[in-house]
Amino acid sequence: MTETQQCQVPVACCTLDIDGAEQERLVAMFKALGNPLRFEILKFLVTHPGCITGDIVEFLPIAQATVSQHLKVLREAGWIAGITAGSARSYCLHEANIAWFKSWIGEIF
Repeated sequence: MTETQQCQVPVACCTLDIDGAEQERLVAMFKALGNPLRFEILKFLVTHPGCITGDIVEFLPIAQATVSQHLKVLREAGWIAGITAGSARSYCLHEANIAWFKSWIGEIF
């Protein structure tokens, strides 16, 4: 099959009406997922909600400071939420933001 045959241009059926702050938010969420370690952290949080930074450090072969930086990026992008309890911070997926992301992915694809 030639490249032309693989890339048939479909008839446009709709428009993607996103711009401004919503588009920036969506792009930030995609960027945060672009790092393999951050993706691994999200996968870990799916099965270990409420875990603390130390749990993630034990799971990944990277330093605590590096894990903390990745958690910050994920938190700022809206993928996770952190709750401070004493000196520890526990993390979980941010369900509302993930639902928002899924709705836009549905619009795109």
